Amino acid sequence: MQTFGVGVIGFGFIGRMHTYGYRTMPLYYDPVPARTRLVGVATSSPKTAERAAANGGFELGTADWRELVERDDIQIINICSPNSLHADQIIAAMKAGKHIYCDKPLVVGESGIARVEKALASYKGTGQVTLQYRFYPPTLRAKQLIDEGFLGEVISFRAAYLHSGSVDASKPMGWKQLKSEGGGVLQDLGSHIFDLMDHLIGPFESVLAETRILYPMRPGTNGKMVKVEADDQVVMLVRLKNGADGTIEASKIATGTEDELRFEIHGDRGALRFNLMEPNHLEAYDMRCSESPLGGGRGWQRISTVQRYELPAVFPSPKSGIGWTRGHVHCLYSFLKAVADGSPAEPSLLNGLELQKKLAVIEEAAKTGSRRKL
Repeated sequence: MQTFGVGVIGFGFIGRMHTYGYRTMPLYYDPVPARTRLVGVATSSPKTAERAAANGGFELGTADWRELVERDDIQIINICSPNSLHADQIIAAMKAGKHIYCDKPLVVGESGIARVEKALASYKGTGQVTLQYRFYPPTLRAKQLIDEGFLGEVISFRAAYLHSGSVDASKPMGWKQLKSEGGGVLQDLGSHIFDLMDHLIGPFESVLAETRILYPMRPGTNGKMVKVEADDQVVMLVRLKNGADGTIEASKIATGTEDELRFEIHGDRGALRFNLMEPNHLEAYDMRCSESPLGGGRGWQRISTVQRYELPAVFPSPKSGIGWTRGHVHCLYSFLKAVADGSPAEPSLLNGLELQKKLAVIEEAAKTGSRRKL
């Protein structure tokens, strides 16, 4: 079995998560799709790079991400840096012939989309975007049921990804609140929930959108008040090609929520619903069940998806409660399997670019107040 050297760019929240995935992969899957070796990690300074290397189990740490791209003993570049840096890092990794695993959103801004799209035309490696909510047992099962025709014709849907971290007006600005750096809640949370719904029931035909900035000014890193550039909330009215309308919302000002990604889809044969805060079950409603006598078998059924991944997943038990990290690990597993097999990765870098183009249309729809074709 081939061993692939890995270089991780960025060791913040997501960098730690991806590193955890590489380190624990042999425990979750037997056999693993490929062996990996954590060669190097790049951060913004020598001090943090040294600490990241020690904490993550890397052989070296560096403050220059290009050093990882240029190394012959690194075949996989894993990008977990701030969004505005992705384009340069993706293009450099493509030119160096590396396989690429990149956190979402793939890029920020039209120029980033155009540059990466041009480089992708001649790219021969395997690339995947981290859209891990496709990789939970309940969403995997939902996709199976939808593809089998369980819903019938979709009539309506509603979906949301809700956080509450920006409700506090005294919370200092971070890079995700900068339009040029993070792109706001549409790019951060909206990319996840829009992609998941597009994956399950799309493609979508058109969209209306509204965005909101709750507080025009927030404390900056130096304590002084600065202008907020990026949205705290986006609400979309999205239309399917069959004429069905539904809503998709992303918000960081939903008071009382933690990490609440949820959807409900209604069809003429059945319905499905899911909430990430109750991740062990997918709920299904089957119109084909008789409602007599006295209700018969009609009603919402809780499907215990829990951790029922297919082999070679062997750990934890299929009956063990699932957590946030598990979807990330299975997303990474799918990437490593594609690298080892030479098969197409899903969602690919091209899928990531298509998603960014759709998010750009949503931004334009919000700016103009008019319905836009997707």
